[in-house]
Amino acid sequence: MVSIVSLWMPIFLSAILVFVVSSIIHMVLGYHNNDFKKLPDENGVMEALRKFSLPPGEYVFPYAGSTKALADPAFIEKMKKGPVAFTTVMESGPPSMVKNLILWFLYSVIVGVFAAYVAGRALGPGSPYLAVFRFAGVTAFIGYSLALLQNSIWYKRAWSTTLMSVFDGLVYALVTAGAFGWLWPR
Repeated sequence: MVSIVSLWMPIFLSAILVFVVSSIIHMVLGYHNNDFKKLPDENGVMEALRKFSLPPGEYVFPYAGSTKALADPAFIEKMKKGPVAFTTVMESGPPSMVKNLILWFLYSVIVGVFAAYVAGRALGPGSPYLAVFRFAGVTAFIGYSLALLQNSIWYKRAWSTTLMSVFDGLVYALVTAGAFGWLWPR
Protein backbone atom coordinates (compact mmCIF):
# COMPACT_ATOMS: atom_id res chain seq x y z
CA MET A 1 0.00 0.00 0.00
CA VAL A 2 1.24 3.50 -0.89
CA SER A 3 -0.11 6.62 0.83
CA ILE A 4 -1.65 9.48 -1.14
CA VAL A 5 0.78 11.90 0.52
CA SER A 6 3.75 10.01 -0.94
CA LEU A 7 2.17 10.39 -4.39
CA TRP A 8 1.96 14.20 -4.36
CA MET A 9 4.53 14.44 -7.18
CA PRO A 10 2.65 12.31 -9.76
CA ILE A 11 -0.65 13.95 -8.69
CA PHE A 12 0.61 17.44 -9.46
CA LEU A 13 2.76 16.50 -12.44
CA SER A 14 -0.17 14.69 -14.04
CA ALA A 15 -2.41 17.73 -13.44
CA ILE A 16 0.19 20.01 -15.06
CA LEU A 17 0.63 17.66 -18.02
CA VAL A 18 -3.14 17.30 -18.50
CA PHE A 19 -3.47 21.09 -18.39
CA VAL A 20 -0.82 21.45 -21.11
CA VAL A 21 -2.22 18.63 -23.27
CA SER A 22 -5.78 19.98 -22.98
CA SER A 23 -4.52 23.43 -23.99
CA ILE A 24 -2.92 21.92 -27.08
CA ILE A 25 -6.10 19.98 -27.90
CA HIS A 26 -8.33 23.05 -27.60
CA MET A 27 -6.05 25.83 -28.90
CA VAL A 28 -3.88 24.11 -31.50
CA LEU A 29 -5.63 21.02 -32.83
CA GLY A 30 -9.05 22.69 -33.01
CA TYR A 31 -11.18 19.59 -33.50
CA HIS A 32 -13.64 20.95 -30.90
CA ASN A 33 -14.25 24.14 -32.90
CA ASN A 34 -17.55 22.79 -34.22
CA ASP A 35 -18.91 21.33 -30.98
CA PHE A 36 -21.61 24.03 -30.96
CA LYS A 37 -23.64 25.45 -33.83
CA LYS A 38 -24.51 29.06 -34.48
CA LEU A 39 -28.20 30.00 -34.38
CA PRO A 40 -29.59 31.12 -37.77
CA ASP A 41 -30.56 34.55 -36.36
CA GLU A 42 -28.23 34.81 -33.37
CA ASN A 43 -28.82 38.53 -32.87
CA GLY A 44 -32.60 38.13 -33.05
CA VAL A 45 -32.63 35.27 -30.54
CA MET A 46 -30.29 37.15 -28.19
CA GLU A 47 -32.45 40.27 -28.41
CA ALA A 48 -35.62 38.26 -27.75
CA LEU A 49 -34.10 36.63 -24.65
CA ARG A 50 -32.42 39.81 -23.38
CA LYS A 51 -35.75 41.35 -22.35
CA PHE A 52 -36.26 38.58 -19.78
CA SER A 53 -33.01 39.34 -17.90
CA LEU A 54 -32.47 35.63 -17.32
CA PRO A 55 -30.20 34.94 -14.37
CA PRO A 56 -27.36 32.48 -14.96
CA GLY A 57 -28.61 28.91 -14.74
CA GLU A 58 -29.85 25.83 -16.55
CA TYR A 59 -33.11 26.07 -18.47
CA VAL A 60 -35.29 23.73 -20.51
CA PHE A 61 -38.15 24.59 -22.80
CA PRO A 62 -40.85 23.62 -22.92
CA TYR A 63 -40.80 23.05 -19.16
CA ALA A 64 -42.94 20.27 -17.69
CA GLY A 65 -42.10 20.57 -14.01
CA SER A 66 -43.16 17.00 -13.14
CA THR A 67 -43.46 13.56 -14.67
CA LYS A 68 -47.26 13.91 -14.52
CA ALA A 69 -47.08 17.07 -16.64
CA LEU A 70 -45.22 15.13 -19.35
CA ALA A 71 -48.54 13.50 -20.27
CA ASP A 72 -50.48 16.80 -20.37
CA PRO A 73 -51.82 17.36 -23.93
CA ALA A 74 -50.80 21.05 -23.78
CA PHE A 75 -47.20 20.07 -22.93
CA ILE A 76 -47.13 17.40 -25.64
CA GLU A 77 -48.36 19.99 -28.17
CA LYS A 78 -45.56 22.37 -27.14
CA MET A 79 -43.05 19.54 -27.62
CA LYS A 80 -44.44 18.78 -31.06
CA LYS A 81 -44.49 22.45 -32.08
CA GLY A 82 -40.95 23.11 -30.79
CA PRO A 83 -38.37 24.34 -30.43
CA VAL A 84 -37.23 22.05 -27.64
CA ALA A 85 -34.00 23.00 -25.91
CA PHE A 86 -31.74 22.60 -22.92
CA THR A 87 -29.71 25.74 -22.45
CA THR A 88 -27.22 27.25 -20.05
CA VAL A 89 -27.30 30.98 -19.43
CA MET A 90 -23.99 32.39 -18.22
CA GLU A 91 -23.11 35.76 -16.74
CA SER A 92 -22.91 38.56 -19.26
CA GLY A 93 -19.63 40.39 -19.77
CA PRO A 94 -16.30 40.12 -21.52
CA PRO A 95 -15.02 36.55 -21.87
CA SER A 96 -12.48 35.42 -19.30
CA MET A 97 -11.04 31.94 -19.02
CA VAL A 98 -9.02 32.52 -15.84
CA LYS A 99 -11.59 31.07 -13.41
CA ASN A 100 -12.37 28.15 -15.75
CA LEU A 101 -8.67 27.31 -16.18
CA ILE A 102 -8.06 27.40 -12.42
CA LEU A 103 -11.06 25.13 -11.85
CA TRP A 104 -9.90 22.79 -14.65
CA PHE A 105 -6.46 22.50 -13.02
CA LEU A 106 -8.04 21.81 -9.60
CA TYR A 107 -10.29 19.20 -11.21
CA SER A 108 -7.21 17.53 -12.70
CA VAL A 109 -5.60 17.48 -9.25
CA ILE A 110 -8.75 15.83 -7.85
CA VAL A 111 -8.68 13.17 -10.59
CA GLY A 112 -5.01 12.62 -9.69
CA VAL A 113 -5.89 12.22 -6.02
CA PHE A 114 -8.46 9.53 -6.85
CA ALA A 115 -5.99 7.81 -9.18
CA ALA A 116 -3.45 7.92 -6.34
CA TYR A 117 -5.95 6.50 -3.87
CA VAL A 118 -6.99 3.56 -6.06
CA ALA A 119 -3.48 2.72 -7.27
CA GLY A 120 -2.03 3.27 -3.80
CA ARG A 121 -4.51 0.85 -2.22
CA ALA A 122 -4.05 -1.78 -4.93
CA LEU A 123 -0.27 -1.65 -5.29
CA GLY A 124 2.77 -1.40 -3.09
CA PRO A 125 6.08 0.42 -3.49
CA GLY A 126 8.18 -0.94 -6.31
CA SER A 127 5.21 -2.16 -8.34
CA PRO A 128 5.86 -2.61 -12.05
CA TYR A 129 5.29 0.41 -14.32
CA LEU A 130 2.49 -1.28 -16.27
CA ALA A 131 0.56 -2.24 -13.13
CA VAL A 132 0.69 1.35 -11.89
CA PHE A 133 -0.17 2.60 -15.38
CA ARG A 134 -3.23 0.33 -15.50
CA PHE A 135 -4.70 1.28 -12.11
CA ALA A 136 -3.99 5.01 -12.38
CA GLY A 137 -5.06 5.13 -16.03
CA VAL A 138 -8.40 3.39 -15.57
CA THR A 139 -9.23 5.56 -12.58
CA ALA A 140 -8.27 8.74 -14.44
CA PHE A 141 -10.31 7.64 -17.48
CA ILE A 142 -13.36 7.19 -15.27
CA GLY A 143 -12.78 10.66 -13.80
CA TYR A 144 -12.26 12.41 -17.12
CA SER A 145 -14.66 10.56 -19.41
CA LEU A 146 -17.44 8.27 -18.31
CA ALA A 147 -19.90 10.84 -16.91
CA LEU A 148 -19.74 12.71 -20.24
CA LEU A 149 -21.89 10.01 -21.83
CA GLN A 150 -24.87 11.26 -19.81
CA ASN A 151 -24.82 14.50 -21.81
CA SER A 152 -25.75 12.61 -24.98
CA ILE A 153 -28.18 10.26 -23.25
CA TRP A 154 -30.22 12.88 -21.36
CA TYR A 155 -29.43 16.26 -22.92
CA LYS A 156 -29.12 15.17 -26.56
CA ARG A 157 -25.61 16.49 -27.06
CA ALA A 158 -24.30 15.15 -30.35
CA TRP A 159 -22.67 11.74 -29.82
CA SER A 160 -19.79 12.86 -32.01
CA THR A 161 -19.09 15.76 -29.64
CA THR A 162 -19.33 13.56 -26.58
CA LEU A 163 -17.11 10.87 -28.08
CA MET A 164 -14.47 13.47 -28.99
CA SER A 165 -14.49 14.59 -25.35
CA VAL A 166 -14.27 10.97 -24.20
CA PHE A 167 -11.25 10.60 -26.50
CA ASP A 168 -9.74 13.70 -24.85
CA GLY A 169 -10.35 12.00 -21.49
CA LEU A 170 -8.53 8.92 -22.73
CA VAL A 171 -5.54 11.08 -23.68
CA TYR A 172 -5.63 12.78 -20.25
CA ALA A 173 -5.86 9.36 -18.58
CA LEU A 174 -2.84 8.08 -20.52
CA VAL A 175 -0.83 11.15 -19.51
CA THR A 176 -1.89 10.67 -15.89
CA ALA A 177 -1.04 6.95 -16.00
CA GLY A 178 2.38 7.72 -17.48
CA ALA A 179 3.17 10.25 -14.76
CA PHE A 180 2.16 7.80 -12.04
CA GLY A 181 4.09 4.91 -13.59
CA TRP A 182 7.19 7.06 -13.94
CA LEU A 183 7.12 8.57 -10.44
CA TRP A 184 5.80 5.59 -8.47
CA PRO A 185 7.75 5.02 -5.26
CA ARG A 186 10.39 2.32 -5.60
